[in-house]
Amino acid sequence: MEASELIEIISRDEDSIHQFKANFNNVNSLAAEMVAFSNSGGGQIFIGVNNDGSIAALKREDMGRLNQLVSNASSQLVRPPVNPITENIKLADGLVMVVTILDGISKPYMDNNGAIWVKSGSDKRKVTSREEIQRMYQSAGLIHGDEILAAGITLADLDFDYFSDFFAKEYNESIENNEIAITRLLENMNLSKNGTLNIAGALLFSRSPQFRLPLFIIKAVAYQGVIIDESHYLDSQDLTGKMADIFQKALNFISNNLQRIQKDRSVNSTGELEIPRIVLEELLVNALIHRDYFVSAPIRLFIFSDRIDLISPGHLPNNLTIENIKKGVSNIRNPILASFASKILPYRGLGNGIRRALQAYPNISFLEDKEGNLFKITIGRK
Repeated sequence: MEASELIEIISRDEDSIHQFKANFNNVNSLAAEMVAFSNSGGGQIFIGVNNDGSIAALKREDMGRLNQLVSNASSQLVRPPVNPITENIKLADGLVMVVTILDGISKPYMDNNGAIWVKSGSDKRKVTSREEIQRMYQSAGLIHGDEILAAGITLADLDFDYFSDFFAKEYNESIENNEIAITRLLENMNLSKNGTLNIAGALLFSRSPQFRLPLFIIKAVAYQGVIIDESHYLDSQDLTGKMADIFQKALNFISNNLQRIQKDRSVNSTGELEIPRIVLEELLVNALIHRDYFVSAPIRLFIFSDRIDLISPGHLPNNLTIENIKKGVSNIRNPILASFASKILPYRGLGNGIRRALQAYPNISFLEDKEGNLFKITIGRK
């Protein structure tokens, strides 16, 4: 880093990727800063800069001590260890050490006491929320929301006839003739553990999953105008049931609240939906399979006179961006649901759902709100 670049950054004050420290004597404090950056996209610590931006006049003999401190903190007090890069920059008023910490690939990182730190603006905060910790483990691929046990939903809640029909159709064998006990069978299919269904098993095969999972539904409202009107709407439904039921109810809700286009059909035909059916199928399936099941919130479906908004809990996982999902890049957030989806829903996988929808109907836009932890798809109406 050039001295001029360092001075220019200092002149802008601290932010979420630049931290000023006059000096460090406490190795635990330095480790906490490294943890926060490793968990939050990476950043730089400028040692030798006061909070007001003035230079703290560190000398050459300070650099050796600080380098040793950085080495000890990163290797012994950050779990798993990180590899910061240090650079000593000479300014007129003294030396500044620039410590660069890269975005970690093994999140969540912890300090020696097991605390998880993340950046919060120019400061840092300790992560204490169970959901936030779970999401960090999820981003590292260590756990998945669909494999978490659905407390209170046991084998007694299984829709046996529905599951039996699915099993016979998929595996060409009846449950009754199968030698494996139903308890073991469900565990082998990654749908339960110790007699309790997981989120995937409950949403796919239990009779009334919303009795214990009341927020894993779609809340659908159709409005006459272009904004949310809490007192006036055309239609409003809570779409509940198994995942296959929710999908079909959502498709019906949209179809019932869209216009139909005659095109070249006869006057006695029902006409075609103004938005192709494949677009609705692909985007609904995408929302149900890839939403974040660590977030206790419903999918929201709003129909306005000029658009449809489909809002899913959870922003895009890991390094996915709007641009690369348009190109077919995928990152499966809920692998159990994804493995069953093609057998129950019109789900083709391979990351091509968004691409197919755009090819059939280009008037679709996407918004990722990381702060609000949601992902919104907007389908323009003709």
